[in-house]
Amino acid sequence: MLGVVNLDKPVGPTSHDMVALLRRLTGMRRIGHAGTLDPLASGVLPVLVGAATRLSEELTSGRKRYDAVIRLGFRSETDDAQGPVWRQDGALPDDVAIAETLASFVGTFEQRPPAFSARSQGGVRAYRAARGGEALDLPMRSVTIDSLEVLELQRGDDRVDVRIDLRCGPGTYVRAVARDLGERLASGGYLAALRRTEAAGLRIDDAVTPERLGELAGAGRLEEALVSVLDLLPLPRLSLDASESERFTNGASLSSHGSSGRHAVLSDGRLLGIGTVREGQLHPDKVLPR
Repeated sequence: MLGVVNLDKPVGPTSHDMVALLRRLTGMRRIGHAGTLDPLASGVLPVLVGAATRLSEELTSGRKRYDAVIRLGFRSETDDAQGPVWRQDGALPDDVAIAETLASFVGTFEQRPPAFSARSQGGVRAYRAARGGEALDLPMRSVTIDSLEVLELQRGDDRVDVRIDLRCGPGTYVRAVARDLGERLASGGYLAALRRTEAAGLRIDDAVTPERLGELAGAGRLEEALVSVLDLLPLPRLSLDASESERFTNGASLSSHGSSGRHAVLSDGRLLGIGTVREGQLHPDKVLPR
């Protein structure tokens, strides 16, 4: 089996739990995922099956889309609902201030990762250090938010819940957006809910639930849930003939008239791997097993 499962991860399980589920259903060990979702998040989790795990770097580098709820009026130690959470003193912002401040996040900027994140420094995971009471001083990272639309505002006596549709590049922490929005508005803020609606070219409307995967596996039809890796790779394609494909799969470089840069390399419609064209030569980067 080779491909990607567009899994609709529910709230609660970890992304690794979903990998374990696919390992159990397929009987395969070579299973991974492209882009972690926290336990409190749901939505599109691309699960890589078989040799598709070799292409996780390419599949995680694309754009992502989220449906998120930011709660203003409170702060959270983890920047999300996991908490602990406490009330922030002060007045709640009005609708205009919220919309204008959110609009200021669109573009490329330096973002501070959450203290409770999987980022590492000196071999130490940030969340482990934070749990031990010694949060790491994580460096800022350049991220890009392509668009951010306010979908709904709900007000309570002590809070404002702001539901947004956010499109962004890889490495963007929506938790950090919630935290920074609260800081800019002096109201406090944390991520109350998160659902990923697009990732790696996959959409939530086409996603399969864990329950449905179990049904397909029981009927011996699990391969119906697989999406072709070739259809998802955000790379130009370069086709080889039989002789060229033999050399490529054996790790040899060969002459190429393709444009410079990285390509998805195929022969007779079958993905062979990833290669880079430099100065008229195609160099194999990753070769999939035959």
